[in-house]
Parts: sequence; structure tokens; C-alpha cells
Amino acid sequence: MIVQACINGARPADFHPALPLDAQAMAREGAASIAAGAAELHVHARGADRQESLAPEAMDRTVLALRRACPGTLIGVSTGAWIEKDDRRTLKAIAGWNELPDYASVNLSEAAAPEVMEALLSRSVGIEAGLASIGDALRLASLDHGRRVLRVLIEISEQELDEAFSVAEGIQTVLQREGIHRSVLLHGEDATVWPFVERAAGRRFSTRVGLEDGKELPDGTVADGNAALVKAAVGIYRRA
Repeated sequence: MIVQACINGARPADFHPALPLDAQAMAREGAASIAAGAAELHVHARGADRQESLAPEAMDRTVLALRRACPGTLIGVSTGAWIEKDDRRTLKAIAGWNELPDYASVNLSEAAAPEVMEALLSRSVGIEAGLASIGDALRLASLDHGRRVLRVLIEISEQELDEAFSVAEGIQTVLQREGIHRSVLLHGEDATVWPFVERAAGRRFSTRVGLEDGKELPDGTVADGNAALVKAAVGIYRRA
């Protein structure tokens, strides 16, 4: 079980004053999150314009800064289709990375997910298989990659808690039925962040917190940064 820190995501600059939008800011927030108890980092690299980018120059700069600030820490990135907005550009970018992340998340809801997974595997980059629906879980089960992934992310966007829990249970049922026995990282977003942290801790799953998923602490106050969110999650795991 781990707590992963997701320090920025696709959030806009005005989401939070501490949102890291360049490599050096990500390095600082990453180091603070590790000091607060996070075991790994998940980041969305940004280009010179502070917009998300998979381009080698943005990715290499970001991963190198994180490696220097957080030696020995596993670093993951996103490959979301919305970043490059073109599947061919996404695949070309992955092929051009020099500073390789340890793993990358791939959303099974995206059309090019199998090709992106193959591109990552060809470069010895681990895969976090992002499942946001039962359909995503069924698709993963249909791929040879299903048993080659590093871990499964059960990542729920539904904001009504009973519905969110139901989707998560359905995904777990498919994984069990299909014999996909990989470590699970379970997380929600915004209104469901802390209920899913509690659920993950109780079930001995990993979880993640950070400004990508939400900015509020369990008591509803706004955290001053990623480290405060990580510290709260680690506290929940210790009590569990």
C-alpha cells in the first residue's frame, strides 16, 4: 500500500496558488510531498507556455528535475489523449523521450490506449491502467496487456458517493472475474477524494491525493499545498 502524490494534473493556473506549472515548481512540490509521506509521484509535464505537454523537451526537463529533487522516488506521468490532441503526436512524443519516467498512466477509455501501452512497453516504461468504468475494465481484460501492467488505477469521477462506490465495485468485480491480479490504486476526485482514501485504506489498496484530484482537506478547508493533502492521507492510513 502506498500514498501517491498527484501534484498538478490538468488543473488551470487559478485552481490553487501552489499548483506547480513548471519543472522547478514540480520538483519543489514533489520533494515536499515525499517529505510528507508520499511514496511516489504522478505529474503532468508542462511546456514553456505552462500547458500540458508530452513533447520530449517538456517531459525530459520535468523528469530530470524530479529525479534530482527526489532521488530514488518512482515517477509517473500522464498520457491523456487531451494533452497532444492527436494520437500520432502522442506516440511520436513517447518515442522521443530521453529521460524516461518509471511508469505512465493510460486511460482505457481512450481509442488509442492499446497502441500507447505498446509504445510504453517497448521503452520499458511501466503502465498504470486507468479504469473509470466497467467498460474500461472489460476492455483491459480483452487485451494481452491486462496482465502486463504495473498496476490498475480505479479512478472514479462520479460525484454522488453511492454511484461512485457502485462503479468502483463493478470494476473490482470484473478484475476478479477476469483474473487480473495486479495491485490496485483507488482514488476519487473533488467531492469523493476522502471517502475513497478511507475506502482504499480499509481495503488495503493504494491511493493518491494531490491538487490534481482536489484541494480540500478532510475537514473541508483548503490545503496550502500538496504536502498537506499527503500528510492527511498518510494519517488516515496509519489509523487504519
